Amino acid sequence: MASSGSGYDLSSSTFSPDGRIFQVEYAHKAVENAGTALGLRCSDGVVLAVEKPLITKMLVKETTGRRVHTVDEYAGVAITGFVSDGRQIVNRAREEASNYDETYGTKIPPRTLANRLSAYVHYFTLHGALRPFGCSTLIAAYDPATKHHSLHMVEPSGVTYEYYGAAAGRGRQPARTEMEKLAINPKQVAASGDGEGTLITCAEAVKQLAKIIYALHDEAKDKPFELEMSWLCEGSGWKHVGVPKKVIKEATVWAKKEIEEAEGEESEEEDDEMEE
Repeated sequence: MASSGSGYDLSSSTFSPDGRIFQVEYAHKAVENAGTALGLRCSDGVVLAVEKPLITKMLVKETTGRRVHTVDEYAGVAITGFVSDGRQIVNRAREEASNYDETYGTKIPPRTLANRLSAYVHYFTLHGALRPFGCSTLIAAYDPATKHHSLHMVEPSGVTYEYYGAAAGRGRQPARTEMEKLAINPKQVAASGDGEGTLITCAEAVKQLAKIIYALHDEAKDKPFELEMSWLCEGSGWKHVGVPKKVIKEATVWAKKEIEEAEGEESEEEDDEMEE
């Protein structure tokens, strides 16, 4: 009975005999069924990208169901999962940023914002009258006091971590595999002997994230989507803004070309193996 969740999934305040909280696991499942959300911390900033499914051709995609939001001048979030749940987290993030500024007279540090959001999300896993948020949140923020930029992710369970590269949603695992190949971890880059100057930049990250999302998209099975992207970098004055549509379009063209070339090389290798 414990393995199926029967009798132990009626409340988020109930543990199963093997120590699981099924309501939280169901919330994670809701995120896994949603569009892919990616984030990369680069040498000169942070880039966020989200696959926003278009449920109908009549949808006004520019103003409907946005997945990327600005919560403060130097902070933005990307959400995936239940969009309605995500909006509540976005509103809470804006309140936390505003209250911190009013109280201390300075912008909220990235880690503080992430911790406060995670505490808010975790609260909804503690009471039987509430349900967990079916949404994961990627946070890109910059601290003017320390001149430090960072990427955090808050999961439905309320746990939060800081990342060099983060992924959530349907294509989480293959996306992580692809991001691990990029030069995003300073320690690994330094160990390779290349030096920190070879860390990926935001301009290159836009292309790579577009490539990952389009590579994971199956046109035969998945619905059409719009690629939403934002960044927080030196070029934007460390303000969280949307990536210009022209840049996204160029990145999309580059990504599709790279994918086609990779598929062509794979088919040629298969033909050669068959001939042998």
